[in-house]
Amino acid sequence: MAISVPKITHAKQILRQSKLFANQATSTSKDVPKGYFAVYVGESQKKRFVVPISFLKQPSFQKLLSIAEEEFRFNHPMGGLTIPCGEDFFIDLTSRLR
Repeated sequence: MAISVPKITHAKQILRQSKLFANQATSTSKDVPKGYFAVYVGESQKKRFVVPISFLKQPSFQKLLSIAEEEFRFNHPMGGLTIPCGEDFFIDLTSRLR
């Protein structure tokens, strides 16, 4: 299985520019183990999830990041990366990535 380096690089750029561990977030980066990152998921009320960085290699997760970029640009209201999808959808998708 070939991994597209430009897509992974783009995903890392999104994370870097999203202020993933911004001070205004409800939690600090100390709450996130090494090798993981936090995202906020939901359409109206956001819920925080901590997911493995390895998800960045997955095309379906990269698609979610692209949607987040289109909707929020790099101005994420929660102070961390916000993914605009239903919580059930996110759980279903990420459960298949493990």
